[in-house]
Amino acid sequence: MFLKEHYWFFESVLPNKFCDEVVKLAKQRKLNLGNIGKYTDLKRKLNKKEIKDLKKKRNSNIVFMNDKFLYDEICPYITIANSAAKWNFDWDWCESIQFTEYKKGQHYGWHCDSLPEPSNSPDINFKGKIRKLSCIISLSDASDYKGGLLEFDPRDYDPTTEKPSSKILKCKHLQKRGSIVVFPSHVWHRVKPITQGIRHSLVIWCLGYPFK
Repeated sequence: MFLKEHYWFFESVLPNKFCDEVVKLAKQRKLNLGNIGKYTDLKRKLNKKEIKDLKKKRNSNIVFMNDKFLYDEICPYITIANSAAKWNFDWDWCESIQFTEYKKGQHYGWHCDSLPEPSNSPDINFKGKIRKLSCIISLSDASDYKGGLLEFDPRDYDPTTEKPSSKILKCKHLQKRGSIVVFPSHVWHRVKPITQGIRHSLVIWCLGYPFK
């Protein structure tokens, strides 16, 4: 899919009060190590070898949130970005919102958020749908941490299987607290390792029926 815009951003649009409230709520809940791929649906705790393997690709702590005020505050920006970037994707539902904490040494390697097949969930809000838009909200300021830069690779294939791209897009627009970045879920991206401090963020995935 050809994209003129690989992401759309809004800098410092959410107030500090909102960011403070979200972090406080998340900290009251239990954060767990974020999973990927074959580890996502396991009904048991990972062993040491599996955790080591997982952390090579993804190392962050997360908790999911479904508080209505989060959707009310953020979704209008997703709608604006979808139109302004001229993606004009049809979507009608959002997954649970992921609160993510990255501490020193933590990161998330190259990945895309889109799923290989439409959801087979019996829930009517998910069944037959795919992830179309992803949204990241910064709850931290660049002064709170070092590293942790969000990067995009505009190529439409797994960057880990090919030579490094010379056209990596460095998204510095999330370095200001309360900033929002929206992008198509199939775009490859990563979060570079944190070298100092703590980085907090939210992630939302917007769902719709497959492209025709």
